[in-house]
Amino acid sequence: MTPPVDFSFTALFLQATPLVQGVLILLLACSLGGWAIILEKAWLLHRLGRQVRCFEALADQGLLEAGADSGPLCQALIRAGREELHHGPAGEGEGERRQRLAAAMGESLGAFWLVAERRLPYLANIGAAAPFIGLFGTVWGVMHAFTGIALAQDTRLATVAPGIAEALSTTAIGLLAAIPAAVAYNKQAADMGRLARRLGLAIGRLARRAELPRRQPVRNAA
Repeated sequence: MTPPVDFSFTALFLQATPLVQGVLILLLACSLGGWAIILEKAWLLHRLGRQVRCFEALADQGLLEAGADSGPLCQALIRAGREELHHGPAGEGEGERRQRLAAAMGESLGAFWLVAERRLPYLANIGAAAPFIGLFGTVWGVMHAFTGIALAQDTRLATVAPGIAEALSTTAIGLLAAIPAAVAYNKQAADMGRLARRLGLAIGRLARRAELPRRQPVRNAA
């Protein structure tokens, strides 16, 4: 009687060629790294959502003040706007000051968003590359399996199945790494873009409605 064949992932990994083992390790690392980014960005989006709502409330009221509990995003935007209002040529009109206020907060938002979106493109890379890395491992594994069959001159299922299963496992792991990464990237990138557009609109409202502080007069040295 033919002994049962172990098709567990551990057994397939141990029986695989070094190249296929390397592919599997790479795909598992991509999967773990992808999930780490997914969870990090999910938590970041949760916090950003609250801060965006806080800034929208300030914009609706025309307030250039951010409380200690408003979050770093609100504080950075308000600070950038207030600092910009303390500069400018003498005799500058109110409209020009409001334009500079909006521009300063927009620049601060851009700098903040560059940091917030960091590592998000890695999810797109994993989603695009992982299936092909897995397919490469499958092709190599099938070639190795057929070579083993030819050398053994045995086409029984017990001889053929382990090699084929080993080869197909790389495609399966590649898809397991790629699908969550691709779905999360599309969702989280869309959410980030939506929040950025809301902030852009709120900055425009705040620049129009805010009560501008008086510029301190410049005293000439005696």
